[in-house]
Amino acid sequence: MAEGEKLIPINIEDEMKSAYIDYSMSVIVSRALPDVRDGLKPVHRRVLFGMHELGVKSNSSYKKSARIVGEVLGKYHPHGDTSVYDTMVRMAQEWSLRYMLVDGQGNFGSIDGDSPAAMRYTEARMRKISEDMLADIDKETVDHRLNFDDTLEEPTVLPTRIPGLLVNGASGIAVGMATNMPPHNLTEVVDGTVAYIENNDIEIEELITHVKAPDFPTGGIIYGYDGVKEAFETGRGKIVMRGRANIEEVNGRECIIVNEIPYQVNKADMIKKTADLVNDKKLDGIATIRDESDRNGMRIVYVLKRDAIPNIVLNKLYKYTALQSSFSVNNIALVNGRPQLLNLKDLIHHFVEHRHEVVVRRTKYELRKAEERAHILEGLIIASDNIDEVIALIRASSNAEEAREKLIERFKLTEIQARAIVEMRLRQLTGLEQDKLRSEYDELLKTIEDLKDILDKKDRRMEIIKNELLEVRDKYGDERRSTIEYAGGDLSIEDMIPNEKVVITISHAGYIKRTPLSEYKTQNRGGVGQKASTTRNEDFLEDIFVGTNHQYMIFFTQKGKCFWMRVYEIPEGTKTSKGRAIQNLINIEQDDKVKAFICTQDLKDEEYINNHFVIMATKKGQVKKTSLEQYSRPRTNGINAITIKEGDELLEAKLTTGDSQVMLAVKSGKAIRFEESKTRPMGRNASGVRGITLANDKDEVVGMITINNPQEETVLVVSENGYGKRTFIDDPETGEEIYRVTNRGGKGVKTISVTDKTGSLVAIKSVSDKDGLMIINKSGIAIRMDIADLRTMGRATQGVKLINLKNDDSIAAVAKVVYDEDSIEGEEIDDTIEDGTAIDSNQKENNNEN
Repeated sequence: MAEGEKLIPINIEDEMKSAYIDYSMSVIVSRALPDVRDGLKPVHRRVLFGMHELGVKSNSSYKKSARIVGEVLGKYHPHGDTSVYDTMVRMAQEWSLRYMLVDGQGNFGSIDGDSPAAMRYTEARMRKISEDMLADIDKETVDHRLNFDDTLEEPTVLPTRIPGLLVNGASGIAVGMATNMPPHNLTEVVDGTVAYIENNDIEIEELITHVKAPDFPTGGIIYGYDGVKEAFETGRGKIVMRGRANIEEVNGRECIIVNEIPYQVNKADMIKKTADLVNDKKLDGIATIRDESDRNGMRIVYVLKRDAIPNIVLNKLYKYTALQSSFSVNNIALVNGRPQLLNLKDLIHHFVEHRHEVVVRRTKYELRKAEERAHILEGLIIASDNIDEVIALIRASSNAEEAREKLIERFKLTEIQARAIVEMRLRQLTGLEQDKLRSEYDELLKTIEDLKDILDKKDRRMEIIKNELLEVRDKYGDERRSTIEYAGGDLSIEDMIPNEKVVITISHAGYIKRTPLSEYKTQNRGGVGQKASTTRNEDFLEDIFVGTNHQYMIFFTQKGKCFWMRVYEIPEGTKTSKGRAIQNLINIEQDDKVKAFICTQDLKDEEYINNHFVIMATKKGQVKKTSLEQYSRPRTNGINAITIKEGDELLEAKLTTGDSQVMLAVKSGKAIRFEESKTRPMGRNASGVRGITLANDKDEVVGMITINNPQEETVLVVSENGYGKRTFIDDPETGEEIYRVTNRGGKGVKTISVTDKTGSLVAIKSVSDKDGLMIINKSGIAIRMDIADLRTMGRATQGVKLINLKNDDSIAAVAKVVYDEDSIEGEEIDDTIEDGTAIDSNQKENNNEN
């Protein structure tokens, strides 16, 4: 150890604590957070003050950026030159600051994130608005402190006339805290500040009528007002911003044109990420993206595919890309050197307080200067009144010092007055100059009186602040760029999904998909059908169902469990794709299988769920009725729908209103019809009551339908070898029951004559002339036909051939398609018509193979 040195042992924990606190305080106070008074961080303040000292005003010529950076670096900001240059560049970018503070010449970067040119190539000068931030800085309006090497003084705050923090916002990350403040419109902020000056007890609700919302330099739309209101009231809030988009036709193609994007979004990045989503098939409907922006403004063109719905695509862009972003407001600023969370009224209050202090200090400075000048003028007037004597006295003196002393002695003057007389120019001896002295002195006396009055009366000071603010508003105020969409809110997923009709298919191995109904074509009876689905070896389509995207699908498994999801959550596929395994969509057990599903409207509508019931049937002939309300709170692992006895399994579930009749059909060709009211509502865990008595152990239930209008509805039964027929439930002319109503639990009546030629019964459906029929066999061939082509027959006949089966093929699934009367009635149905479905709660059909 060198001579004179000594070691002081220090506890490392204490040293770390104090060093880290020192560091964090330095970052908080001297780097990352803005001052509430002028809205600037030290580096911004130093750049503006450096430019002011250099004389690079708005009316002077541009100076090299490197010259300005060097000035700031060498005198006030002893950090990296990039930090100073980056700050200056940001203050010159129209997409970064709502009211730019620096006027840049040269390449100052772009909204695409391009870097600015090096500082040796660019030039800059102050903008007019910056001069108003520095106005009166030479009048001792603000405190100065020594710079880093104690050779110069720099201001601790600027005496700004502009409410900088509100109009330009700020963002910064300190230690243990951060700030993120949005910019606002100067006109609105001034109006709000004036309203506060006129009434200090103004409520935030009233201030919001003046300062309506943030106003971003890049424009765009503020979507929803709740976050804005919360930010104004508490200092924290989340503001949702959207780009401004229009739907136009360009060269015969529909396009989405974006002219404004959210604040702080990099345009090039946004376009690239959108293109990636389109390429990854996560964003449908966009054919190409073009950036047609130029010096006249922004223009991003999303060219849509021919079948895309523009509003749906736009909503998807909002959902999945930066075209909709959020700005998290966190109004933390330094108040008297301490970080504080501030609401709108606090921000205005602190700015007005600062302006008040500036006006007081400026008035005091001006008063002092006026009094000093008046004091000198008094001496000069005495001298001019006695000019001959003064001249004689000065001529008789051997030096200036002696002359001053004689003047002080003779005319009872002060040192300052005597010096001013000795240094007086000869021209001031003219009569005109003497008159000028007197008029200046009179004016000064009035000014002094006025300044003293200002210092005495707070009302006058506030009036001055108000008038100066209104001046600023008239000079720099402009229209809002960001518009406010008050009705906006959380974007619902439904906004992005068209509520179109879809066919849902489930294969024997449990693969599910949804396909637009329009992909299926109508054929005449007896056709061979078209390829409907590619399934794995030995797999075949087992269930088919028609619904709309916004409905809820409730799945019932053969073990009696119940799951639900929205129809649009089912993956979309083409007619020929195999779909996704249900196990990947719902948490179904490995050895369980979906056997039934119903499509319902909104499960959050209390009246709806309390007035609807689910009727279930099992293979062994059990039936059970439960209120839909019991299924309206699903869990991800499913809930019990029915307790299934050993050897049995759930087969069907139907939605009813409580006044329907139920029909069950069995494999052996019999059917039973009974009133729904014969089964009382039970809890989810009950196992139900007997619905039909089976003929033997091999017999089983193949389907269940619910009936509401017996004289209008017909029953369609289909056998496994492709035979089928329609039968009225009640005779439409006589009203006689063809299928008689019995008590539940009976053996039923014959519904089809089962022979070796027809094969066993596989499906029962409730149909009308307006319906269509879709049949799919185990080899995946599908055929569609109109129910109207099938005439009604007697109850005990074997029916007609519906589909020609090849080799050992047999029917796998049967579903009905309900035509939408509005769009199809009266039109000729051809191969390409887009079929609609209007499914109400009692028409939601699905079916099973055995």
